[in-house]
Amino acid sequence: MDLELYSWNLHERNLIGQDQVILPSKSKIRIKDCLELRRELEELLEDLPHKALCLWALENAQNFLRYFDEHLKEDERIFNAEIVLLKRTEEKAGAYELRQEGFIANQLAKESTTEIGKISARVFAQAIATGHMRGHGILSADYAIKVINLLYPGNPEPVIEERRKQILLANIFSEKYSYK
Repeated sequence: MDLELYSWNLHERNLIGQDQVILPSKSKIRIKDCLELRRELEELLEDLPHKALCLWALENAQNFLRYFDEHLKEDERIFNAEIVLLKRTEEKAGAYELRQEGFIANQLAKESTTEIGKISARVFAQAIATGHMRGHGILSADYAIKVINLLYPGNPEPVIEERRKQILLANIFSEKYSYK
């Protein structure tokens, strides 16, 4: 495995190089989830090069823009953050620029007035942050599950369906970008 393709972040390259990446990771947020499917997703994401992981996270987050608060759905910060992440995948934007855009994207959650809007904005902000560190990819996916938990409280079926969608998308990106 080419460590530079695995991660653009030196800390993450060191972890994988020293065989210190622990899967499955523990979710950083409280969600009602299907742990088996989360583990499967995380294993798929771990095998994607950093560029592909960013593209996967962005495409996955696109599905949650519709849940943004109405006054934020057309906010130019969404478009700007997407552009910077795409530039990062093409090596036309650096980590500093991406991180700054990620901080701006985080403002969308702070400006949300509904819980679903706030968590949906976090799905997006974490997807943007994936351009800095890989670990934000699974966190973005977990926030997506939190949105599903809010939309369908106590119903595990939509959670399973969302994880399967995430896995399907990860498989598509794996076929296209895998370096194995």
